[in-house]
Amino acid sequence: MEENRQGLLIVLSGPSGAGKGTLCKELMHNLPTLQYSVSATTRDPRPGETEGKDYFFVSREKFTELIRQNQLLEHAEFCGNFYGTPQAPVQHAITQGKDVILEIEIRGAEQIRRKFPQAVFIFIVPPSLEELRARITKRGTETEEKIRQRLDKASDELHYVSEYDYVVVNDQVETAVEKLKAIITAEKCKVKRRLVQF
Repeated sequence: MEENRQGLLIVLSGPSGAGKGTLCKELMHNLPTLQYSVSATTRDPRPGETEGKDYFFVSREKFTELIRQNQLLEHAEFCGNFYGTPQAPVQHAITQGKDVILEIEIRGAEQIRRKFPQAVFIFIVPPSLEELRARITKRGTETEEKIRQRLDKASDELHYVSEYDYVVVNDQVETAVEKLKAIITAEKCKVKRRLVQF
């Protein structure tokens, strides 16, 4: 049997505070061949940020052109700046048989689903809203009003879980990472991802 050498596009979404970033870093540490999708942005680089590693820094004109030419898997505006996922690097890596992971908000995931439905969509959730509150409070960076707003938003976002292929509860980082690795292994074994030739 000859295997399909195409890589996977793995999309991680979930409420703020669910631990997507932590899981993404740990998963990449466990799977060194996994590539992180670098976003494009119109904002200026911050000290220590590297072009092509942290972001692709582009002008607003260039970003608008990328949108017009349909070269972004998804895009959004946040705090006066545009952010988006360039399609070409993702497509190239996947064609070369490399797996790519993308940590993104729900609206961005919806855009990707329309353009790249064969991606693997994983929703990360905290064990409970009470635990989410504890995590956000522990940061010590949010007012009580901001915490309430975040929890309200998280409660709304949890309604999107049914649109995803998998849900992973991030109760213990190590356990959640093992589940993510198992999902990737299972996806690679799916018949639709293999070229069955005897």
